[in-house]
Amino acid sequence: MDIWTFESVEYVTVAGEAWLASASAYPRSTRALWQERPWAPTVLPCGRAFDVVSMPALFGRRVLDELWTSGPGCGPVASYRGRLLLFAQVGTAEWLRPLLGWEEWAPEVPTVLCHGAGDAVTVPPLQRMVDSPDAPGLGPGRWIVAPDRREPWLPDTPVLLRACVRAARRSGRRPAPPPHGANRFLSGEPDC
Repeated sequence: MDIWTFESVEYVTVAGEAWLASASAYPRSTRALWQERPWAPTVLPCGRAFDVVSMPALFGRRVLDELWTSGPGCGPVASYRGRLLLFAQVGTAEWLRPLLGWEEWAPEVPTVLCHGAGDAVTVPPLQRMVDSPDAPGLGPGRWIVAPDRREPWLPDTPVLLRACVRAARRSGRRPAPPPHGANRFLSGEPDC
């Protein structure tokens, strides 16, 4: 089974549902909402049970491939509105954001958004039926690796930093050329 193309029914387990709901200030209310509408996306706060690293879909796939081939794997992962949402340990957003901007590799890494304490993200439905064209779960998101445990393993800052840098370097992405005239400015030539 290929996690990128499997399309029958996607489920979050009961234990995974409990873990997701624990991010909310009102977990019982969140779970009650999910019982009524399991196909509805939900907004959950970050920084309590998880942080989320959001990246462009293609780059995100490269990062996931790197996590799986080089180890140690990943925790829950979702796709939502063209971005990949990788769930990470609490505190990861605070440290990963400045490390990805470090000048040595910053030009190689595309825009990665880190959501931590004080942020919220929209997560895909717990249940998505894709066999029917009129299924209510055919929204803009889906689980790639659905939460299946009450305490899933989540990558931390060093693991994600290494995976992002390796994925960027393997993709062959190069820094954009300097704007017209920048080379003359740096070399001391007149701008006329």
